[in-house]
Amino acid sequence: MLDEASGSGFQSKNECLFGRIDMQLKLVCRNSAGTVTAYYISFSYGATHDEIDFEFLGNVSGQPYTPHTNVFSQGKCGREQQFRLCFNPTADFHTNSILWNPKESYFLLMAPQSEKFKNFTSIGVPFPKSQAMRIYSSLWKADDCATQGGRVKTD
Repeated sequence: MLDEASGSGFQSKNECLFGRIDMQLKLVCRNSAGTVTAYYISFSYGATHDEIDFEFLGNVSGQPYTPHTNVFSQGKCGREQQFRLCFNPTADFHTNSILWNPKESYFLLMAPQSEKFKNFTSIGVPFPKSQAMRIYSSLWKADDCATQGGRVKTD
């Protein structure tokens, strides 16, 4: 049950310093307002918090999903970006990836007939490269911020 105190999620048992995560998703086609479907890598301890997020903000029925990305490096965030998809993420499974290595970090969106990516290294965004991290995925209630900036609540 998704309510005020719970959601759903998992984490990897092992940590990794670099790698690529591929997640196949098919998002809910009906009202998902106020929810966030996410997968991310994280070393989440205090002032040296590192994290790379790939989130899909829920929608009101018939409205497009909003992908949301963020990068935390050594406790600093503020590198959030949101954008519109060029395909319907509820029509079929699609693959999304996070790729990171010592020299670069990417978010990849792979629609059935195309591949789009965002290279954060090329725009000067520092990214985690010194701490091993776990892989996480979750579905959680975020109606204070997820849909239309929190104006639409979870049903």
